Amino acid sequence: MFYNLIIYLYLLGVAVYSRFNEKVRKMWRGERDAFRVLREKVDPNARYVWFHAASLGEFEQGRPLMEQIKREHPDIKILLTFFSPSGYEVRKNYEGADIITYLPLDTITNARRFLRIIRPEMAFFIKYEFWFNYLHILKHRQVPVYSVSSIFRDGQVFFRWYGRQYGRVLKCFTHFFVQNEKSRELLAGIGLTNTTVVGDTRFDRVLQIKAAAKQLPVVEAFCQQSSANGQKPKVFIAGSSWQPDEEIFIPYFQKHPDWKMIIAPHVIGEDHLKQIEKLLEGRKVVRYTEATEADVQHADVLIINCFGLLSSIYRYADVTYVGGGFGVGIHNTLEAAVWDVPVFFGPNNQKFQEAQKLKACGGGLEISSYDDFERQMNLFDADAEKIASAGREAGKLVQQLAGATPKVLSHIQIK
Repeated sequence: MFYNLIIYLYLLGVAVYSRFNEKVRKMWRGERDAFRVLREKVDPNARYVWFHAASLGEFEQGRPLMEQIKREHPDIKILLTFFSPSGYEVRKNYEGADIITYLPLDTITNARRFLRIIRPEMAFFIKYEFWFNYLHILKHRQVPVYSVSSIFRDGQVFFRWYGRQYGRVLKCFTHFFVQNEKSRELLAGIGLTNTTVVGDTRFDRVLQIKAAAKQLPVVEAFCQQSSANGQKPKVFIAGSSWQPDEEIFIPYFQKHPDWKMIIAPHVIGEDHLKQIEKLLEGRKVVRYTEATEADVQHADVLIINCFGLLSSIYRYADVTYVGGGFGVGIHNTLEAAVWDVPVFFGPNNQKFQEAQKLKACGGGLEISSYDDFERQMNLFDADAEKIASAGREAGKLVQQLAGATPKVLSHIQIK
């Protein structure tokens, strides 16, 4: 089959490219090591439910389901697999799963061997994961398989004449829990009616994150310091920013020193941090890992040069910006919106349903240039109620769209 030929060619390419790229090397080693991990950790007498997530974002969508299943069925063990190092390396010590590993590449041999070891009672594939061999063997073994928080679009291969053979993979799913009505209609158009529109489990997850937010004394001290006019300063927080994002928002705040800025860049390598600091010439800048509460008393900008804090930091914002929209796509806007604050993002957001909903309600603001950003920020700067109103709409949207997790679990029978 053509699919298997492509997989073997991909396998060869990864093997070669791993010699030159650290991220690919980690994935290559992790996939080859997966069977050793499984042999050592799988309890042959245990009951396993398998969750597969491509990367970190999909993991966050699956996490509420994993944790709810563990609470309701403590005898069940969770196997969590990742495709990407950006997911595995960050969550390899996640306590909510019993075994965490890379997913061996989707060859027929790997799929048979993997499923022979695990013998899962059911499997959950998050959002975009459609591995042909794993899914067909799961179906042959009569293992229930669920697609969660999936979303489908007209241009996908499943709905094109040339994708009919590969599209058979969709018939392997027991049920689709899709994000929107359009996805349900597309699946119905190819004869698949085993669908339920439940929304996106990420809305549930960000509410969990908000409830568990950390207190950050250094950040709090930075945000509480009075500005030059003796009033509590307004705070702008940029999360997961890239250089094209920073080249838009930093110049604005260079002209408006009454705002304080917190920048949590997506890449925290030294070269990138120095680029940011160069753009901030003339401002007092401190890095989070090098700062004390006393250090931030007179600082203008706080750079978050570590991971794991951003979702808690957004709580201190008046206005936020989520990066990635001038590249491959925006990062997690919901982590900011859940705190009742407006969210700016770049133009590459069309595939992100939550961004479309935020724009529609007025809680999200798309910008494509410095002029766009300046125009909207000037409106916010002149009217605190505009900020508050946009923020309320963002937070209200998250609350309204939460609840996908119990809807999914109400359809699933775990004995």
